[in-house]
Amino acid sequence: MPYFDAASAAPLHPVARQALLAALDEGWADPARLYREGRRARLLLDAAREAAADAVGCRPDELVFTSSGTAAVHAGIAGALSGRRRVGRHLALSAVEHSSVLHAAAAHEAAGGSFTEAPVERTGAVDPAAYATALRADTALACLQSANHEVGTEQPVAEVAALCAEAGVPLLVDAAQSLGWGPVAGGWSLLTASAHKWGGPAGVGLLAVRKGVRFSPQGPAGERESGRAPGFENLPAIVAAAASLRAVREEAAAEAVRLRALVDRVRSVVAERVPDVEVVGDPERRLPHLVTFSCLYVDGETLLHELDRREFSVSSGSSCTSSTLEPSHVLKAMGVLSEGNVRVSLPPGTAEADVDRFLDILPGVVAEVRERLGAPVSAPPSPAPARSLVVDALGRRCPIPVIELAKVIGEVPVGGTVTVLADDEAARLDIPAWCEMREQEYVGEEPADRGSAYVVRRLS
Repeated sequence: MPYFDAASAAPLHPVARQALLAALDEGWADPARLYREGRRARLLLDAAREAAADAVGCRPDELVFTSSGTAAVHAGIAGALSGRRRVGRHLALSAVEHSSVLHAAAAHEAAGGSFTEAPVERTGAVDPAAYATALRADTALACLQSANHEVGTEQPVAEVAALCAEAGVPLLVDAAQSLGWGPVAGGWSLLTASAHKWGGPAGVGLLAVRKGVRFSPQGPAGERESGRAPGFENLPAIVAAAASLRAVREEAAAEAVRLRALVDRVRSVVAERVPDVEVVGDPERRLPHLVTFSCLYVDGETLLHELDRREFSVSSGSSCTSSTLEPSHVLKAMGVLSEGNVRVSLPPGTAEADVDRFLDILPGVVAEVRERLGAPVSAPPSPAPARSLVVDALGRRCPIPVIELAKVIGEVPVGGTVTVLADDEAARLDIPAWCEMREQEYVGEEPADRGSAYVVRRLS
């Protein structure tokens, strides 16, 4: 069964498996002890730290191992904010950061701090000039991911790092998605990553803090990992994480070329074979293995289930697959279509034949889901005399409000309007996106007794 969700968790690399099994035999003792079993464990831990630091591009004594990438993010943000609390309590970040960064920002705000989200362009990339406006005199820390986890867009880390350095603000880079493909360029101050993203075992994160960065670890003090990650190290998993990071880096250049070609094929073929689809993310400055697209008139959860029935494991940022029924914050910040969203992230070794089979079955699956939902399949009828129509989609979830809009847009003359009443949060994003895709005018959102009224003017 083809697994196309490496951005969530990559399959365990063979080197990781070998190193894990070996370390279970050799690395079970306490590396803080001086007897021979402890010394042996200490040698393994030091070797793993040196290998990981070499891959990150920092000194071994600047890097600690944490229990996860999320723990690394939380420890890094809290420690840097506390270390620079005399400067201020303001945090700057982009609007498309991983949820772990957003949760840390929310906790900081709840404790009396503040934060500013820098907007992103439609590709998902932040404009360095726009990011610079989020930096203030009281900014203690800035955060920027190296590449986006949902759409694959690479961020201008080097440019933003230079702006932060000019402002005297340390920059924390979440490199979870990109570290397996290469080191992060630019003058970052702190960096975090997660082993299961590159084929290491789950439960190992990295936190690097450059010398000279003011950092005050939060929570009860610990004796291990420079006091920045309390608790007994999971040494076998750490050894496996470092070994697999070195292994995937050796394979990265060749595999990136091969997977980029497969992703380019997905980007072009999906746009050709699937009507009413939007391929999102930067087409050039992106991770080599990841592509995301959104399909009009499609229930994202149903689409993922149908693909799973056909033995393809993919992910989605659609609100239809979320328990909160809210669109992905990444897609929302980009202003792109969220309904029917599919993220394909290819693990190393993905066969070309599996990608071809996915592209062969996808159009039929999308058409089947649309038919099931009663989506329009023919040209709109001739204009009717009515100058305006109201569509009541209250209580109906995505993509139904957009489907109902598409059904009736042809019933008003050119210049006429359709008002969609909807209380689904996704409508706020998907109706403007539909208008752009169908070359209709999105007039705007108006208050309503329930939900909102979204006004669309027919242009053609």
